[in-house]
Amino acid sequence: MTADSISLGQFQIYGLRSGFFYLDGGAMFGVVPKTLWSKKFPADLKNRIKLGLNCLLVKTQGELILIETGPGADLDPKFYEYYGVESKPGLLASLERLGYQPEEITIVINTHLHFDHCGGNTHKNDAGKFVPTFPKARYIIQRGEWEYAGQPTERDKESYLPETYLPLEQFGLVEFVDGDAEVSEGVEVFLSPGHTSRHQCVRVSSEGRVLFFLGDLVPTSAHIGLPYIMSYDLYPMETMASKKKFFEQALKEDWILSFVHDPHYFFGKVIKKDEKFRFQAFSS
Repeated sequence: MTADSISLGQFQIYGLRSGFFYLDGGAMFGVVPKTLWSKKFPADLKNRIKLGLNCLLVKTQGELILIETGPGADLDPKFYEYYGVESKPGLLASLERLGYQPEEITIVINTHLHFDHCGGNTHKNDAGKFVPTFPKARYIIQRGEWEYAGQPTERDKESYLPETYLPLEQFGLVEFVDGDAEVSEGVEVFLSPGHTSRHQCVRVSSEGRVLFFLGDLVPTSAHIGLPYIMSYDLYPMETMASKKKFFEQALKEDWILSFVHDPHYFFGKVIKKDEKFRFQAFSS
């Protein structure tokens, strides 16, 4: 069956589903014709496709690491309505089912600061103020992404919501990185420009095995093909170059890949057939 948790050497990795949401299929697949992408992601009457809001929990020998936090539950209701957000099962409920509380998370990694990836960083307290959801965690964010989030363009300013990240700095929980960096033993972030200029992916390694969390570089299994690039990407040619670079290494080193927006698969692999990159399901 399709795996939602895997053992990776001495680490345990869990796929957590914050929920689902809906985006325009054409925007999600850019120049790829609907006749092709709709075979994998059928559209509704509004031309929207159902996408997952996926996060990963990585349990290492000394850390409990959360990759992405989904859109959270306390943003303006208009966002949830506009994007058709389905908030079940929810990130915190998914954590609780595994026996963990927010206070036990030691590291949070955001691939970038769009609200559907970092909205769960914060929540409203009883006074109606946004505060960190994971109060004992270090939040790992690319410095350039943080700086851009403060002054986005008209094209993407709706994706950046200050309440999802500014409180982290106020509470002294942000740990900025500049480019590739080791976050913890066996956990690294790698700059992967394309969707944004400072988007980062996450590599988890233990006992010779590797899992690579792709974020919005490759949001679903259907985006494995090099031309399958979102219209939301600010730098599509850089997306293609980043995909090719990491796919070649994934093939060489037999990486497991992880997808942030696939509604079916948390994990998968990339294979090469007829000189094209293709998705292969990963089963436990």
